[in-house]
Amino acid sequence: MSIDTKKIGIIGLGLIGGSLAKDLKSRGVTDHLIGHDRDHEHQARALQLNIVQEIGSLETLLKEAEIIILAVPVNALTELLPKVLDQVENHIVIEVGSTKKKLLDLVRGHPKRQHLVSMHPMAGTEFTGPDAAIYHLFDRKCCVICDAGDSNEECRKTARQLFERVGMYVIEMESSDHDLHAAYVSHISHVTSFALAQTVLEKEKNESRIFEMASGGFSSTVRLAKSAPSMWTPIFLQNKENVLDVLDEHIHQLMYFKECLETDNQEALYRWMTDANQIKKIIK
Repeated sequence: MSIDTKKIGIIGLGLIGGSLAKDLKSRGVTDHLIGHDRDHEHQARALQLNIVQEIGSLETLLKEAEIIILAVPVNALTELLPKVLDQVENHIVIEVGSTKKKLLDLVRGHPKRQHLVSMHPMAGTEFTGPDAAIYHLFDRKCCVICDAGDSNEECRKTARQLFERVGMYVIEMESSDHDLHAAYVSHISHVTSFALAQTVLEKEKNESRIFEMASGGFSSTVRLAKSAPSMWTPIFLQNKENVLDVLDEHIHQLMYFKECLETDNQEALYRWMTDANQIKKIIK
């Protein structure tokens, strides 16, 4: 069955859920979305912005929608997902959390696990809430399906089609591999940005100087430090083994850089940065 014939409900009306709603509607996948958010102000704002056309309870979504998308923080997912799976019948449930293994281990033995498709759209900004929702957030970005073999084939096919329709390319990966690679390419970037912000705020007490002198390099590097702690605290904790692993290597690299400076080792410093330049062959 085509996704165009299915009614869609979204739980979580912030950046990801709201942006997904905008693109699903603008690209003709659906003209009526039912939304739910535990923050009543978010619900009202999502209606005002026409992100969704109806607000309903979880029970309403289960009754009226055929596809239910869970776009809530990962700590909320551990409570919400089992509750949703307990009540589904012929629904397709898609969760879009940023960490996977702990969550999927939690529901691995659930009798309705096959209704679930676990996906991570690798897209986002540092902003939150319904006002952060934008069109085309997902264009040409990667979306990962995790532990695909545990999902019903038709559910997986429909979920893949849905995210392809909003402009993403879809790959499959085991949840443990996903969390490892997410720590390397996403989570450590946020750790570094938070740490840089803390460093500058600690050392540079004159806020006007920060504002006046901050160039594009600083602004782009520290941008992620604007991200919501309520979202990133549970992400770091749920994926802490992998985050700690990549953090150890990051600290090692910083210590090597520090040693090069302390010893005036120009050759080693130049070689260290030249080696780092190899990333441009991978990321354009």
